[in-house]
Amino acid sequence: MTTLLIHKARCVATFDHADPTLATELRDASILIRDHRIEYIGPSSGLPQGALQADEVIDASGHLVTPGLVNTHHHMYQSLTRAIPSVQNAELFGWLRGLYPIWAGLTPEMVHVSTQIAMAELLLSGCTTSSDHLYIYPNGVKLDDSIHAAQDIGMRFVATRGSMSVGQSKGGLPPDRVVEDEAFILKDTQRLIETFHTTDHGSMVNVAVAPCSPFSVSQDLMRESALLARRYGARLHTHLAENDHDLAYSREKFNCTPTQYAQDLGWLGSDVWHAHCVKLDDEGISLFAATRTGVAHCPCSNMRLASGIAPIRRMLNAGVPVGLGVDGSASNDAAHMVNEARQAMLLARVGRAMQPPETRLLANGERKTFFGCDLGPAEMTARDVLSVATRGGAQVLGRSDIGHLAVGMCADLVLFDLNTLSFAGGAVHDPIGSLLLCASPQADYTVVNGKIVVRQGQLATVDLGPLMERHNAMAMQLAQAAA
Repeated sequence: MTTLLIHKARCVATFDHADPTLATELRDASILIRDHRIEYIGPSSGLPQGALQADEVIDASGHLVTPGLVNTHHHMYQSLTRAIPSVQNAELFGWLRGLYPIWAGLTPEMVHVSTQIAMAELLLSGCTTSSDHLYIYPNGVKLDDSIHAAQDIGMRFVATRGSMSVGQSKGGLPPDRVVEDEAFILKDTQRLIETFHTTDHGSMVNVAVAPCSPFSVSQDLMRESALLARRYGARLHTHLAENDHDLAYSREKFNCTPTQYAQDLGWLGSDVWHAHCVKLDDEGISLFAATRTGVAHCPCSNMRLASGIAPIRRMLNAGVPVGLGVDGSASNDAAHMVNEARQAMLLARVGRAMQPPETRLLANGERKTFFGCDLGPAEMTARDVLSVATRGGAQVLGRSDIGHLAVGMCADLVLFDLNTLSFAGGAVHDPIGSLLLCASPQADYTVVNGKIVVRQGQLATVDLGPLMERHNAMAMQLAQAAA
């Protein structure tokens, strides 16, 4: 057994309650970790006997400690195609059409390296668990390439076996050369689940079933994928209601809204989460809430592609499970989880000013109508969005062992150094609020499953310099081959 002591933290934000206003916030607190679990969390004065003789002790006296952030939606291979000039100003469908021919040149090594680059960004920003949606498999690429990359770098991983089966010749969006046979997709998905998927406490790899989108797979594949996932107790993931074109496609092809489409195919339920949901209407929100269907909110990508503002506050108020996602590194162009949380907070506040009047039931039983800016900045607080980024993400991914700090939970946590320029003048008043309001800081320490993966702001598991050099060479190679 190994032990790690996080000693005398200035502030520990546990998020140990679903209501962030009721969650425990500790001062001068310590956390004792044994193997991959938290054994003690509380006042430093109350440490168990022998705790100070832990295998490693981190002096956290100038730090804020939070649960590890949870990223619920990503396309990590896209870190190879960030800031491609031809699609910098495109909306979703045009963006995809411009990049599909480039992605067709991906190789297994490219996927492995780009996955580690994306994970390095996430880990350095305080993210300890990430999903990834790999839906294009040219030139011998397999999801195994991503899984092995995660195992090497030390990140907790939800690997989703994406797929595209309906090419342009059949009315889909992707070119025919990047789609797969549906029987093979299902067979390979079953192989991956049987090989890698684990559900025990502290599991480092989960596999989910993830047909790409309504405009790139058939209804049969959606139905069969749901049956396969539920036969194995795996989760389901796809894109849904991302923008107006997505909405129009569903109406034209299926004569229904995206939510109705998902319902008809068995794609609502507590084992399902959908990315974006920018255009989720009131009926959709109600159905998601009633079925406990999750949403991965990707604010930066939604802004980058001008898709719109997702009604996150309405979803949360209705009881929809919501987590954060950085989305693809070519539609966000970054994978910084604290920055993603900050954008979610700010965008929700702007979105409130654009909302029609809304009648709400207050805690005292009264009904009150709110207009446009009535809530304003209170629409999404720093603690609200940090709860979404931690507890919310864990719920969306179906994990009860991560997302908050308590005895028995997995030791996934982050230390932010409050004695840095970003926090100057803020942390003295409110360390937790200043994390979102003042800064987009890097993590000083990131601990995943009890192991230090980021130490004093540096990645501790892979040599980042040579990795970036190889990644940049591959990015140029990929773009030049397509040109």
